[in-house]
Amino acid sequence: MDNFSSGRDQLPYALGVRWENFFDDLEGQLAAEWEAERAALDTEAERLRLSRVALRERLSVLIDRERTGGVPAFEIVDGTVLSAEVTGVGSDWVALDGGTAGAVVVPVTAIASIALPHEDVLRSARPAAGRTGLSERMGFGFVMRDIVRRRITVTVHLTHGRVLSGTIDRAGAEHLDIALHEPGTVRRAAEVTGHRLVPFSSIGWVRLDGAAALR
Repeated sequence: MDNFSSGRDQLPYALGVRWENFFDDLEGQLAAEWEAERAALDTEAERLRLSRVALRERLSVLIDRERTGGVPAFEIVDGTVLSAEVTGVGSDWVALDGGTAGAVVVPVTAIASIALPHEDVLRSARPAAGRTGLSERMGFGFVMRDIVRRRITVTVHLTHGRVLSGTIDRAGAEHLDIALHEPGTVRRAAEVTGHRLVPFSSIGWVRLDGAAALR
């Protein structure tokens, strides 16, 4: 009788220990599943955010980059590689300080690839809160028309590799007119050797000869 009573007294304690372990296991599983679900949601939210980031936004971040690493290298569709810092970004173009190449304007669609230090790759993937600079709303045509107004001599590098040097006489909605003459000379009728109409879509990059970098 004593043995039976002793065993019955021990039963609730044993069951209690097992139930506590069971609930502990359940809590652990739920916590692990919640963390996994939250991580998946965070990953999906990050993918969604990145899917909305435009290249021009990442280029804008490079304007203020710390220039402690290597210089960005822009590969253009004509095969040229420009080692240059970003000095301005418009709605569809980027202005570069190309060092010995001078001030350069490149349509975003003419960029084949950009080599960046890894820290700039990561930083540009999380653009700062939107810039409100007027230049960011200006299209490539607007920049070309400003060059017309300033009468700046230019060298236009076409996407297939040909180079046109001279002065842009006028710029339309999607093309420009350039009067051809020797680089470094003033546009005079006697110096002009020809005229070309050039669609913006065929332009790889434009060097502003002797001009300050665009900002």
